[in-house]
This record gives sequence, structure tokens and C-alpha cells, in this order.
Amino acid sequence: VLLGSSSSFRPEPKGLTVARGRGTAAAAGARPARPGDSSHVAVVRPHHTWPVGSTWGVTPKESIEAECSRRGRREVVAGCVSILRGTVEDDALVRALGGPGADQVLGGRGGGRDGYWPRVWAARGLLHAWEDSAAAAIIAATTDDSWRVREMAARVVARHLVGDALAAVARLQGDEIPRVRSAADRAVYRLVQAGA
Repeated sequence: VLLGSSSSFRPEPKGLTVARGRGTAAAAGARPARPGDSSHVAVVRPHHTWPVGSTWGVTPKESIEAECSRRGRREVVAGCVSILRGTVEDDALVRALGGPGADQVLGGRGGGRDGYWPRVWAARGLLHAWEDSAAAAIIAATTDDSWRVREMAARVVARHLVGDALAAVARLQGDEIPRVRSAADRAVYRLVQAGA
């Protein structure tokens, strides 16, 4: 976010880092406030605070909630479990879970139906629509070949306090992928804190 030249700089908003000067601000993507102005000031937000945009006009959570309203939560959860187990037959559910990118995957790109994206989206579906009947599938997903599926499975375990998954997410604390280890650490912490 460009705030303007250094002469018109306002106090830093809480939680944001201000990059000043030609090198740091330019590296952050700032442009001079006015043509010919050589001063640069940019606010650089930590990557985790950027708002997540959606090319299909809703967030994944909103899309999943809408699908639950149409089909019922139990059917959405059952569909997610089926996808996690390798059966990708319901194109409409895959589109609701994956958004616009789902059409390319269903068309054979990005690994197609057998690739990891449908399983990632199914696990994310369980993040927002949960029933205990999905516990065995989400525990099995912690051993998926794709790190993205393992990470999402750990996030689901943490969100829904799936106590039976404690040993599975504890094993993920030694995963080779830092994002998986981080999600596993959070899941283990939350399960232990909750006594699950």
C-alpha cells in the first residue's frame, strides 16, 4: 500500500511494517507518490494478513456452506470423504470445493481427477463442514503423498479437535515440509490443550 511521499507520511498502522527509502520501498513495489518525486514510502503487510481474493466471488468457506445448504452437511461431508479416498465422481461437488480451478483439474490439467488437488479441496471442505464420521478419512489423509493434503488434514484435526488423530499429527511434526510441521505442531498443541 503506497501511502505517499515521506513528507506526507502518516503514523504506521498497527501490525504493518513501513518500508522507507528507494531500495526498500522499491523492493516492496512502491512507486513515487508523484511523477518526479524520488522519495518512496510503502507499507508492507506480512503475507498472512493480505485479504484473500476470490475469482469466483465467494470464499471457499462460503462456497462450502452454500453447498451444505443445497445438499445437506452430511452429503457434503460424505462426498469429501469419498474424494479423500480417491473416488472423484461428483463434478459439481469438486467445483463447489475447488472453485474456478476445478474445471481445469476435471479437464485433466494439474494432475486431473487422480492428482492431489481434489483431495486438498476435499480436506478443506472438511475444515468448514465437519461430522465425526469423517475422522478416519482425515486421519488417513495425514499420510497422503501430497504435502498439501497432509497440511490440510492437520489443519482439520486442529480445527475440529479430532482426538483420535493425535498420534497421526504427532508423526507429522517430523515431516520434511515446514508448512506441514507447523500445521502439525498447532494440531498437537490444540489437542493436548483440549485434553482430546
